[in-house]
Amino acid sequence: MAEEIYRVDVITSMNRLSALKSALSRLGVSGMTVMQVIGCGTEKGTHEYEVTENVEMELLPKQLIMIVVEKDQLDKVIDLVEKELYTGHIGDGKIFVTPVSRVIRVRTGEEGHDAMH
Repeated sequence: MAEEIYRVDVITSMNRLSALKSALSRLGVSGMTVMQVIGCGTEKGTHEYEVTENVEMELLPKQLIMIVVEKDQLDKVIDLVEKELYTGHIGDGKIFVTPVSRVIRVRTGEEGHDAMH
């Protein structure tokens, strides 16, 4: 497949979806998958003022937002997600970018760029 396609996974707090969804829609992102998950990062689920060395891990409710985009949209999507999620506090989220080797639209059998539109 000549075109480059990427999966962008965003993990963030539960209250951030509405604003992020609206901003991505305005950018032209036409689809996403959202799952409610639980987890924690290096802070082990603590709040900023509670961080200590020996804290037991606490799993917090989060959202996993999956977006598949072509290379020409990738940097715009990442910049927008960073802007929408940033508060400067623990828990703003993480973004993971993974190359996608193949995309197939089941209904038509189209692949790659054609399957994306």
